[in-house]
Amino acid sequence: MTPQDLVTGVIRLVSLPEVCLRVNEMMEDPSTSAKELGQVISRDTGLTARLLKIVNSSFYGFPSKIETVSRAVTVIGLRELRGLVLAASAVETFSKIPTEVLNRVHFWRHSVYCGVVAQLVAEECKVLHSERLFVAGLLHDIGKLIIAHRLPEQMKIIKQRVADEQRFDYEIEQQELGFDHADVGGALLREWKMPPTLCDAVYFHHHPSDATESLMDAAMIHLANSITGVAEEGLDVDMDIMIQPVDERIWDVLSVDASVIETVSKKAGPLFSDALEVILPRAYPV
Repeated sequence: MTPQDLVTGVIRLVSLPEVCLRVNEMMEDPSTSAKELGQVISRDTGLTARLLKIVNSSFYGFPSKIETVSRAVTVIGLRELRGLVLAASAVETFSKIPTEVLNRVHFWRHSVYCGVVAQLVAEECKVLHSERLFVAGLLHDIGKLIIAHRLPEQMKIIKQRVADEQRFDYEIEQQELGFDHADVGGALLREWKMPPTLCDAVYFHHHPSDATESLMDAAMIHLANSITGVAEEGLDVDMDIMIQPVDERIWDVLSVDASVIETVSKKAGPLFSDALEVILPRAYPV
């Protein structure tokens, strides 16, 4: 089995809302307008409410209230909105994965925090449209959801081996499956025809130096993932993961030094609380 085998048809298999499939099709047409996209998304009232809650949250901090999906599209962009549609849908779609296979609450807390940190890192690196890194951070581990859903027994073995051997999860995944969650996440986003920079940021987040085309984005998600792991360790979160050290080669790529870690960490807390509140439904205990 390959990562492509896992993700092919997975969107229909796990019953993502039909609106997500339609959004994806419309995004392939360059003539699609924000109004047309907004009209399609608005047919799903639950998803519409979630998206508007996200873009109106203090995390995004827009000066005036955004009342329609069409307006949200024009403010945060088509591609970013598509990533948020996928993330918001995935929260619901994979909500039934058993805890012994994957702790969903820890997964989404980690993902949201990584998204917040990634956007802050991008701001420190003076990157344009830094909000796109929030989406990349939010989706960086989405391959784990696919593995947990499609291969639950193998995922249990991986989880146990990570705890017993104190090794990185992606290393154990490579041994057990022949690929890891970053491979699967990258394949899923390519299947969805997401922007190449987003696909690469997810695909290379454990090995950023291998990302030749999107080195900057991969480096930022790599750093954000490491910062997130350190923050979780400091909170004494019950996790069976190892924290990947920062690849020293990324500092030259990002044109910042390690002091950015403290700067970003100080800002992340309040933003994380705001973002978590709008990403996770109340059905998830936090």
